[in-house]
Amino acid sequence: MRVIVIGAGVAGLALARGLIGGGHEVEVYEEAPEPRTAGGSVSLWPGSTAILRGLGVDLSGAGRRLETLESWSTRGRVLSAADLTDAERAYGHPTVHVARGELVGLLAEGVPVTYGAAAEGVDPGRALARLAGGRTVRGDVLVGADGRRSAVRHAMLGGDPARLSGWATWQGFATEPTALTGAGRAVMIPGRHGMCGLIPAGGGRLLWWFDVRTGPGRPLWGDDPDPVGRLRRLFGGFPDPVPRILATMTEPEFFPHHTWRIPDVWGHGPTTLAGDSAHTMPPAMAQGANQALEDAWLLAGSITGDLRAYERARARLVRRSAVLAGTEFTNRHEILARLIPRRLATSVYTRWLRWASGYLLTAS
Repeated sequence: MRVIVIGAGVAGLALARGLIGGGHEVEVYEEAPEPRTAGGSVSLWPGSTAILRGLGVDLSGAGRRLETLESWSTRGRVLSAADLTDAERAYGHPTVHVARGELVGLLAEGVPVTYGAAAEGVDPGRALARLAGGRTVRGDVLVGADGRRSAVRHAMLGGDPARLSGWATWQGFATEPTALTGAGRAVMIPGRHGMCGLIPAGGGRLLWWFDVRTGPGRPLWGDDPDPVGRLRRLFGGFPDPVPRILATMTEPEFFPHHTWRIPDVWGHGPTTLAGDSAHTMPPAMAQGANQALEDAWLLAGSITGDLRAYERARARLVRRSAVLAGTEFTNRHEILARLIPRRLATSVYTRWLRWASGYLLTAS
């Protein structure tokens, strides 16, 4: 079968790898002139590391294996912690935090990608896309994996269903050594003005991010002339290493959070969607890349079958993560964290990871 994939992000590349492994003919077209590496880093839960292993992606030298997920008070006291090795033992695969650019590079190995090829027109009923420059490509199946502003989705469903959630993220990498840089600990510190997160990403890098409120009645942070100064004022009193990170911060990346209602069916005829083009969600539950990999895994195995069945199956499952992420509860859960003992936090998180993963639900 000949499959045209629009978009060379995590979803598109993972799908292409799965299809190639299944003996299909695959062509990937990407709007960007080169591999997309923006976006900080991603946490890959056990279902995703299992999927990647099945795709032949070797994570052994990439990122950092995570062992605990901790909530701290603004004074640096550990309020709660989930033992991620419990999930690793239960599901047979680790949790790994890796730079998005590094993950994209690994997924792209051996995948035929044409860069600088934006989809300017799509005929879903014929699995046909017209690319920039006038070239037309057609397959037996067309998959839109071209992100939140998907041209493929627009051709089928019209408009942009995304809405601002009222939160946004500033993020970047710290390369100055800290006590967390070489550890396997992910840390979240919720406070009155938002949350700071810290996760090692391997290679001497520590991802930091600040989730802040934005939107009507509040500063439009993306247009703030001095976002670094504002972050320093709001989070300067947080525990080490936050003040050191703020002191050396220069040009953080800005990402507003979006939500949308995920339909039961998101395709038409021989055309369907995968990844953010089908289900953009806030990063609150660290599920964006994971759900993209889940899409790729299921679609690669069912590409010759009923595409609407794939969409319905994924919609039912991914909606769980999207609805919870849309509450942004991780940005304001300090009181809850104080009440949850470590054993309960570990049990809840281990079960949640299975509940959010079609791969783990099928494998168990």
